[in-house]
Amino acid sequence: MKKVAIIMGSDSDFPIVSKAVKKLQEFGVEYEVHVMSAHRTPDAAIKFSAEAKQNGFGVIIAAAGMAAHLAGVLAAKTTLPVIGIPCKSAQLDGMDALLATVMMPTGIPVATVAVDGAANAAILAVEILALCDEELAQKLEKMKKDMENGVAEKDKAMQIRVAEL
Repeated sequence: MKKVAIIMGSDSDFPIVSKAVKKLQEFGVEYEVHVMSAHRTPDAAIKFSAEAKQNGFGVIIAAAGMAAHLAGVLAAKTTLPVIGIPCKSAQLDGMDALLATVMMPTGIPVATVAVDGAANAAILAVEILALCDEELAQKLEKMKKDMENGVAEKDKAMQIRVAEL
């Protein structure tokens, strides 16, 4: 099975990124986590991205706040899917990161999840890997079924609460 790379622009993004790590662990997907900056270490980010496929990665997740150019820099040097996580910052509440991550030029796509949406980034990475891995596909189906059952249970409990009014 291919690995997932999780690259964050700063170690201050780890509280958000940790949610992606936990999801990948739940699915049993191998991953690596690194800190690389599009602005402070562009050569390292470009080298990592250019070599990611040959190093066994199948998807790259990039988390960055503020200017949030990391996902685009990584996407520019690979044909692997890149998923961007725009991270909330104190200045513009994550809107700057969201726009920088989602507004990519033609030919350099970045799939973008919600601001601080690390869990969904990991689930999307698993969905991509599951295209060629039936075991992962079955785990995803179970997750969806569990969510469906959870909502049904909540609805059942709500019907009891409403009836007691």
